[in-house]
Amino acid sequence: MSATIALTTSSWRAYLRDKASLFFTFAFPLAFLVLFGAMYRDQELEGVPYVQYVASGVLSWGVANAAVFGTAFTLMQWRRDDLLRLIRLTPTRVPSVLGARLLITLAIAACQVALFIGVAMLPAFGLSPARTWPLLVPVLVCGVMAFLAVGALIGTYAETPEAVAAVSNILMVPMAFLSGAFIPLAAMPDYLQDISRVLPLTYLNEAAMAALNGTDAGATVATSSAALLGFAVVFSLVLLRVFRWDAKR
Repeated sequence: MSATIALTTSSWRAYLRDKASLFFTFAFPLAFLVLFGAMYRDQELEGVPYVQYVASGVLSWGVANAAVFGTAFTLMQWRRDDLLRLIRLTPTRVPSVLGARLLITLAIAACQVALFIGVAMLPAFGLSPARTWPLLVPVLVCGVMAFLAVGALIGTYAETPEAVAAVSNILMVPMAFLSGAFIPLAAMPDYLQDISRVLPLTYLNEAAMAALNGTDAGATVATSSAALLGFAVVFSLVLLRVFRWDAKR
């Protein structure tokens, strides 16, 4: 536990010093909110104000994106700079490294949610969260765990920042559209809807939307959280087998 706390503390301080990461982690999702909010102001989608729909999608994608990119870049840089090799010489093990990253990512996600919902509730956007909004907490925790494992897998194999960015974007950009984060799944062809069911972001998005809108929130959050935990377990088991401490292995 002490190793996890030490890694968490040092990682958090390093993150706060990285102004570029801070800016893009928080500003990028807000830019999409502003863009779509301005384009579809006062319009409805499936009987729901558009902001109620797009806010959950952009929020889910922003949290997932931060988990993937932040974890992938951190592990790649630590391995490239031989920090992971030095950590391995201590009693620290893989679960401690990933546990520290999980705590950091959960803290970032909490800040993202607070900032994003606060901005979305401004009169310019008009988001009105339902009373079920606290259900965001369990599903976002499960979502962070799943996407952190994805980012760790990318960071385990990618050797350069360019490779991390390329692989992460190849995964996350198509997923943003195929999961219904920006475009309703009902508007997609049947085969794309089928594909969406194997994407973790679909479940994160559906649960976030249900929690914010109050539509069948309890059942949707429970089902989606279980699905996201399933993704997290599978990805983590793979990660534990392929995790690399250094670039030579």
